[in-house]
Parts: sequence; structure tokens; C-alpha cells
Amino acid sequence: MPTLKSPAMRTVDVARRAGYSVQQVRNLERDGVLPPAARSAAGYRIYGELHVQSALAYRALAAGTGPVEAKRIVRAVHECPASEVLALLDAAHARLDRERTDLGLAKEAAAAISAELVDDVRPSDAMSVSELAAALGVRPSTLRHWDAEGLAVPDRVPPRETRRYSPAQTRDARIVHQLRSAGYRIDQLRTLMPSLRRGHRSEDIGAALAARDVSIAARSRALLDAAVALGTVLGAS
Repeated sequence: MPTLKSPAMRTVDVARRAGYSVQQVRNLERDGVLPPAARSAAGYRIYGELHVQSALAYRALAAGTGPVEAKRIVRAVHECPASEVLALLDAAHARLDRERTDLGLAKEAAAAISAELVDDVRPSDAMSVSELAAALGVRPSTLRHWDAEGLAVPDRVPPRETRRYSPAQTRDARIVHQLRSAGYRIDQLRTLMPSLRRGHRSEDIGAALAARDVSIAARSRALLDAAVALGTVLGAS
């Protein structure tokens, strides 16, 4: 494990060790991710191993939790008791665990939904907004939002242009619901849903969920990679 006893370093030295640019290192210090650097008599920054490990911890955490939460955690290392830092890390791991659980449920649901037959349906099989919202456990406004985004688009029945969801459209809504529960953003679904409607629905959903699985695994690994650097920084606190 790295120790904090190392020769004084320049900004460029920290940048090379951490894989950042010189300006990014200065920005991390400005944002409190790195503790304030000492200054030479000439006014140049003097860094040490603590700054390198803080930058490395932030880099790994940003990949695992996103930059905002990563900054919060590393700043807490410098400013808060260790118990608070560990609580933030526990929360980050718990979020990933929930994502894994939701993803597993989405895989099961998507497989079942995609296998459903929607041929030879009758007009009476269609559902209203309120009926489908109740079946999915979402608000009617959520379905209207998905309609506006082109994700699950119902028929419009005159004279009042009332929304009615056919079985195929209901299946679209159920798939959107499961993928949203698995963490997919609206912009991602705008790209995905047209290809699902054109065919190969099961294969495309499976590929999308598999990609989500890879993303979760990568973020989980990033949190693991951050542990060594965080342990070093915490040891100096």
C-alpha cells in the first residue's frame, strides 16, 4: 500500500501520477477534492502523496458514483470523521445493490413480456390511461409523458381523442416501465424503443439489459479500485 512519505511534488507530477491534466489537478484542489497545497517561497504549489492518493480516489469514485458524489465523498475524507465517510461509501454500494436487484427483476419481466402473443386481439382488449397506470403502478401523467416522448404511444379514439392502449402498445409501456426501473434514462429509451417495435424484441431487450449489467459491474469495480486510495487518505486523517 502506498505511504504518505514521499518527496515534494509539482503540479505536473501529481497530474502524471493521477492521469489528469495540470489544470484538472488545480481544479480538484479548488473544489476541495485535494487538500490545499503548500507553497514554496516563490509561490509554487508543493504537493505530496496525500494529494496523489486523493486524486486517484476521486478518479475511481467518479467512475463508480459520478463526479458529484465522488467529490462529496473525497471532500468528506478531508473534512469529516471517518464514520461519515464510511457511511457515504456504504450508501454508494447500497445504490449499486438496488440497481442489481432492479436489473434482475427487469430481466425476468422483459423475458415474460416479450414472449406474450398480441395477435388476433379484439378492440375490447385495449386499456385506458387510468387502467394501464393502475396495472403498472405508475401515475397517468407518467404514461402521458412516455406518449409525448414517443416511447409508448397509444391510439387516439374520437371524438375526444381519448388515449387507448392496444395489447402491443400496452406491452411497449410495460417494457418501458421495466427498463426505467432498471435505470434507463428517457433519452436512452428514445433510441431503443423504435428498434424494439421493428422486431427482434427479445434479443434487443436482452442486449440492452446486458449492457446495463456491464455498466453496473464496471461501477462496482471502480468502487473497489477506489478503496486502496481512500484507505491511504483516511489513514492520514
